[in-house]
Amino acid sequence: MNRDDALARLRRTAEAGEPVIGAGAGTGLSAKCAEAGGGDLIIIYNSGRYRMAGRGSLAGLMPYGDANAIVVDMAREVLPVVRETPVLAGVCGTDPFRRMEVFLAELKALGFAGVQNFPTVGLIDGTFRANLEETGMGFDLEVDMVRRAREMDLLTAPYVFDTDQARRMAGAGADIVVAHMGLTTSGTIGARTALTLEESVHRVQGIADAAREVSPGVLVLCHGGPIAEPDDAGLVLARTRGVSGFFGASSMERLPTETAMTETMRRYKRLRPAAEEAGGRG
Repeated sequence: MNRDDALARLRRTAEAGEPVIGAGAGTGLSAKCAEAGGGDLIIIYNSGRYRMAGRGSLAGLMPYGDANAIVVDMAREVLPVVRETPVLAGVCGTDPFRRMEVFLAELKALGFAGVQNFPTVGLIDGTFRANLEETGMGFDLEVDMVRRAREMDLLTAPYVFDTDQARRMAGAGADIVVAHMGLTTSGTIGARTALTLEESVHRVQGIADAAREVSPGVLVLCHGGPIAEPDDAGLVLARTRGVSGFFGASSMERLPTETAMTETMRRYKRLRPAAEEAGGRG
């Protein structure tokens, strides 16, 4: 699916008053289920693979593998099983070992409809983040990646973490801005330190307003932090204006998998074999 078709479909969904729902997929089965359930977007990136291997999503920001090579490898698993839903690639825009215009062209040729900036330095703060910015590995490179992708007619759905980043990504031509509230909470490997839902409502609204100052037609989705379950997303959508939907990753595949598989095992363990007859057979 090309950018124009994908974007037109997403806007029709939003204009009909339905939520635009994006889903991160770490496996082909996750992608198939997301599409079967009516998901509007599927996004694959390295953290999906780590997440479904039982590791925390922040493994995607650690030096455990080549993030951009992993997403290309995942494409072979996901793209052949998704029939009609646009699939976006998580791109490490700060990767110093790739010519970004060449890599983006490769992703487009593979069949990706668009891109998202992941892994992202937006999840990093403190002195380490300052040093990344100072040494040429900062968020500006992710903005540049989104600008290049937009020029190549790829759908762009970047993560942003504050109002300034929202304005910059909107100015770079982002079709969708995803207001990221931090690492998703809940479950066996979810975050414990996070914003509250109330804080997230205000932050998502600020990001949506900032993005629309620059690009009135941009779609805005919320993601992460305490927005971990459908009811959480529903609360944020009900209490914000101009937010079209939700993008989930851990909340779409890790948490449902943990719940379903754990409960299924408990049901099996509640089974009881028939007792043998007393005294056996004489």
